[in-house]
Amino acid sequence: MEIIGFLASILIGVALGLIGGGGSILTVPVLVYLFGIDAVMATGYSLFIVGFTSAVGSVTYFRKNLVNIKTALVFGIPSIVAVFATRAFIVPAIPKEIATIGNFLITKSILLMVLFAVLMIAASYSMIKKSKPNNNSDVSGVQSFNYPLILIEGLVVGILTGLVGAGGGFLIIPALVILSKLPMKEAVGTSLVIIAAKSLIGFVGELGDVPVDWLFLLKVTAFAVVGIFIGAALSKKIDGAKLKPAFGWFVLIMGIYIIIKELFLN
Repeated sequence: MEIIGFLASILIGVALGLIGGGGSILTVPVLVYLFGIDAVMATGYSLFIVGFTSAVGSVTYFRKNLVNIKTALVFGIPSIVAVFATRAFIVPAIPKEIATIGNFLITKSILLMVLFAVLMIAASYSMIKKSKPNNNSDVSGVQSFNYPLILIEGLVVGILTGLVGAGGGFLIIPALVILSKLPMKEAVGTSLVIIAAKSLIGFVGELGDVPVDWLFLLKVTAFAVVGIFIGAALSKKIDGAKLKPAFGWFVLIMGIYIIIKELFLN
């Protein structure tokens, strides 16, 4: 099962390199179901894996000048504050046993996994639906921000990232395109920087609270980084946009499976 887990870790990076996002949505299921890690610890580990992998992926976009630093700061700061606060205060405050319905005990792990599954289903929708052509690439002049909406979106994404350990690229990229008027490629590059910063800072926020198996964590991260380079190489020969809906259906099936497993097969 560990071998399958490491192979799946490569797929996390491949998805990120090939379609510009979505790979992080696989990280927690891989850690929980293939490596047998507790869901709460898996969400923390996922922050490091997603953050480091996104940082590596963003290098190419920096080189091509496809990262908007101003947007990254405006969106990223509230998101970073939210993810740090969520990991430092909200997650530890959730009781291990939440409620009992009949003979079924809802635990902290089950709650986080079901929440994660709901997020996967939401992410799958954004991947499956056909994207409308974006005409922002020829927009000139001063960039305008919808500050209230960007602030709210940043906080929401930060809280979700803190709770379930996913990068939230499927929420960030549309927000950057719509609210900050960025071209799609620049939105992807900027999104990777935001994800890297908030995920890694969120992970740092809980370092003193939980023991970290650094050897294991670095192994999984290394496989994911290898996947990024494979995905980037494949993207030159394969149109990632055409693969995105198929990956979305896979994520949808995974999300439904997690809900069924956690609520009915435990």
